[in-house]
Amino acid sequence: MTNLRISNVGGDGERRRGGAKKRGNIYQEVTAKIVSELEAGRFPWAQPWAVRDEAASLAPGLPKNAATGANYSGINILLLWGAAIETARTTQAWLTYKQALALGGNVRKGERGATICYADSFIPKKEQDRAASEREDPRRVGFLKRYTVFNIDQCEGLADELYAGAGPLSECETIPRAESLIKVTGADFRIGGDKALYVPSKDFICVPPQPAFFEQINYYRTCFHELGHWTGHKLRLDRNMKSRSGVKDYAREELVAELSSAFVCASLSITPTVRHADYLGSWLAVLREDNRAIFSAASKASKAANFILAFEETADVPLQTQTS
Repeated sequence: MTNLRISNVGGDGERRRGGAKKRGNIYQEVTAKIVSELEAGRFPWAQPWAVRDEAASLAPGLPKNAATGANYSGINILLLWGAAIETARTTQAWLTYKQALALGGNVRKGERGATICYADSFIPKKEQDRAASEREDPRRVGFLKRYTVFNIDQCEGLADELYAGAGPLSECETIPRAESLIKVTGADFRIGGDKALYVPSKDFICVPPQPAFFEQINYYRTCFHELGHWTGHKLRLDRNMKSRSGVKDYAREELVAELSSAFVCASLSITPTVRHADYLGSWLAVLREDNRAIFSAASKASKAANFILAFEETADVPLQTQTS
């Protein structure tokens, strides 16, 4: 079970509840939590809706903002999955304190919020002056803002429809929505052999046939992992697709594919049981060396997942997630 405990530090005018905590380096803070989980053999992005106890379970899917309906992306998916599991939430809907008030409810007294990040940038005055004098475009400086959000489980007085969530996926073998999504991507998808791989030079994917998997649900997790790699081709999202000779680059790309698969599966309410431990050592090396690596990987994974899921908008993909 993941244990990404998130501090209750408020940000940018959002009210703090349940005490305060001194701000630190958010990149290092988040990376340290994820490294700790990996060192313990737990994968923060695997089965984020697992049952914590008999009384509560988290519905499958991506965390979303209950006020806007928009899904969170990038590192915020991992942060909110971790916060939801650690505190045994039963929904993946979140609100700021002000949003809860605007919707006619409020955050219950004493509740502790989860910190999420918002990337922004600005142009310093000196940079504006330099760019003007040299007749160049000014360079923006990036930074992260912190916001505190609360699960709607922590609120009261909200409309009943905000609490409606998807149920768990029943056991099945063929998932029509997943099958259709794989097909409409147009990827050169080949079934056969005993290895799953993507070949950038020839732009094709190969995965073993579904009956070869010990648990057939994991076939889809593998398909979307390889499709995650497929999105990185120069004709698509154009990521660094170096081979195994570039160990660190390869580990970063594998982390992107692993996360993108988790995000796509969550969007389709698919619950894989397998966890890729093959690259654990190289992932730890990358994360220990670069405290921004998990932010970058999660951001790229969100883009990859969105790229794949966007095919549903342009094709007649069935909405059912299971066979009867």
